[in-house]
Amino acid sequence: MLELLHPHYYVDTLLDIPLDELKAQNIEAFILDLDNTITEWNSNELRGEIEEWFRRIKAEGFKACILSNNAERRIKLVADRLDIPFIHRAAKPRRGAFRRAVEVMGVRSDQTAVVGDQIFTDILGGNRTGLYTILVKPLARREFIGTKINRTLEIFVLRHLLRRVPGPRRDR
Repeated sequence: MLELLHPHYYVDTLLDIPLDELKAQNIEAFILDLDNTITEWNSNELRGEIEEWFRRIKAEGFKACILSNNAERRIKLVADRLDIPFIHRAAKPRRGAFRRAVEVMGVRSDQTAVVGDQIFTDILGGNRTGLYTILVKPLARREFIGTKINRTLEIFVLRHLLRRVPGPRRDR
């Protein structure tokens, strides 16, 4: 069971994702969480460096899709601004929405990386679907109450897992 919670890579932010390394592993697409991965929780504001990262990955030939448990209206605002597809009410960590995102981007599962800030939704769902998983540190401390409960459990999992995961060795 613990292997399903184990990300393949761990970084501080999207900006730290090793694109060249992923290209060498034939990764061509990203499924990205919204809250505290692309934007701060419950915000539609995009930091300039995040928008630039999306321009860069597109210029390098990567595809991207937002996958979120949020309602359509909010995700659409961000996805439209980034000019990428999205899937709302994803019910992560269930596999169905992850599979739909792969299909929407027109890639294979072995060409796709999931990027998110939560082990029990993003990483678990990506691993259950057989995708490459990248854990990022949350952009902000403010978040949904249910996520705060999950974070308490994540502390214990992270202590064990991050000793074995490539990437920075900083505390969350």
